[in-house]
Amino acid sequence: MRHLVVLALLCLPICLAYPLAGAVKEDSNMDLVQQYLEKYYDLAKDVKQFVRRKDSSPMVRKIQEMQKFLGLEVTGKLDSNTLEVMRKPRCGVPDVGQFTTFPSSPKWRKTHLTYRIVNYTLDLPRDAVDAAIEKALKVWEEVTPLTFSRNKEGEADIMISFAVREHGDFFPFDGPGATVAHAYAPGPGINGDVHFDDDERWTEDKTGTNLFLVAAHELGHSLGLFHSANPEALMYPVYNPLTDLARFHLSQDDVNGIQSLYGPPPASPEEPVVPTEFIPPAPETPAMCDPDLSFDAVSTLRGEMLFFKGRYFWRRTPWNPKPEFHLISTFWPSLPSELDAAYEVESKDTVFLFKGDKFWATRGNEIQAGYPKGIHTLGFPPTVRKIDAAISDKGKKKTYFFIEDKYWRFDENSQSMEQGFPRLIADDFPGIKPKVDAVLQAFGFFYFFSGSSQFEFDPNAKMVKHILKSNSWLQC
Repeated sequence: MRHLVVLALLCLPICLAYPLAGAVKEDSNMDLVQQYLEKYYDLAKDVKQFVRRKDSSPMVRKIQEMQKFLGLEVTGKLDSNTLEVMRKPRCGVPDVGQFTTFPSSPKWRKTHLTYRIVNYTLDLPRDAVDAAIEKALKVWEEVTPLTFSRNKEGEADIMISFAVREHGDFFPFDGPGATVAHAYAPGPGINGDVHFDDDERWTEDKTGTNLFLVAAHELGHSLGLFHSANPEALMYPVYNPLTDLARFHLSQDDVNGIQSLYGPPPASPEEPVVPTEFIPPAPETPAMCDPDLSFDAVSTLRGEMLFFKGRYFWRRTPWNPKPEFHLISTFWPSLPSELDAAYEVESKDTVFLFKGDKFWATRGNEIQAGYPKGIHTLGFPPTVRKIDAAISDKGKKKTYFFIEDKYWRFDENSQSMEQGFPRLIADDFPGIKPKVDAVLQAFGFFYFFSGSSQFEFDPNAKMVKHILKSNSWLQC
C-alpha cells in the first residue's frame, strides 16, 4: 500500500444528504447539522450547540460561515434553503478550517503528468469510464500548459480508483447520496490521487451521478485548486446535476485559479493568428513596483494598510517592512475581485468593501452576517450604481463617498447621509480631479489615488501638498 503522507490529507471526505422531513425531530436535525459543520467547517466536536438559545454560539457562527461560503442568505438559522443545500451530494473536501487553502499553494513542478485508472465501477463499461476521465483531464489541459498520459500499470502521478466505505486512507466513504468523491493536492505518495465512492450510481448522463462532472472537479483538486465560493464554478463544492453537459465549459473563476498556478497554455504555431482586439486579456499578476501601477481600492485594517488590485492585495504591516502579497480569496473567500472601494471605521473595528451596487462588512477576515447589502441602504439615490472611492474620517466620524466628479458625506453617529450632498469634488478638494480610484487617511492627510499618481491633500489648508507615485507606500 502506498505511503500515506499525513500533511497531504487536504480533502477529507463526507458530505450529507439527509432526509429532513417535517416529522424529523429538531434534536435529530441538530445532530445531523453538527456532523456537517464538524466535517466541513471545523466545528469543535466536544461542544454541544443550541442554535435558538444562543445567537452567538459557535454553531450559529459556523452556520453563518457555511451560508456565506455557499452563497446563501447569511441568517445563522436553519432555514429551508440551508437545510436543502446541506443534504445535497458534494465533494468531500472541507470548505474551511485548516484546509481554507492548500498550504503553500502546492502544484506539480512539471507540466507532463501521468494517471492510472486502478479499478473500475460496475455501473459503466470500462471504455465509458476511460472516456469520462480523459474528457475531465482535457478540461484542464485546454487552459494550461499541462499534458497527461495514461499508465496502465505501476505508479502514476494521479492514481484513480473506485471504493466503498473504508478504503485505506482513514477517511471512509459514507454510502450513497452523500460524499461522492474526494481527492488530494499535488505531491508524492497518496497526494494527487482521486477516490470515487462506488456506492453512488455512476452514469454518463444525469440520471445518476455524472462521472465526468465529478472527475473534472476532483482533478482540479489533484492539480492544486481548492473550493470556490462561486456557484457557477466547477470547483464549487456542491454537485450540480443541472449543469448543461452539451455546453460545459470552465467558468472564468476556474480558469483564473488554475492559471494562477500553471499559467495559460502555450500558443500553437499551427493556429491562425487572431487579431489582438478579439483576444480577451488574460488575468495578470500585478507587479508591485510597476511605475504604471494603479489600485482598485485602499483601506486601513487594525493599523495595517491594504492595497487592492484585481484578484490580489498587498498588506503593509507596522512590524514587517516588506509588503505581503495575497489573493483576496485567501482571506475572504466570498469577496469578489476587482473591488471598487474600501474603508475602515475604526470605532466599529469594521472594514467596508464595495463592488458594483453591493457592499460587505468584515472584521478581520470574517464577513459579517447580513452582507452583502445594497449601496442604496446607505441613502444613495437610484441613479448611483457604484462607488469609486471612500474614506472614513475617524476624527470627525464622517465617511466620504466619491462618485465621478461628486462626493457624498455619511454621518457615522446618526448612520444617515447628510443633507446638502452631493457636492462637487473640485469645490471642496481643490486640486483633486475625478475620477478618484481610492482614498487613504494617514498622518493628518488624505491621499487621493488616481491612476499611477496619488495626491497628498491637507484637509485643513484645503490644498494638495505633494504628488507621489501610487505605489510609494510599497517601498517602490
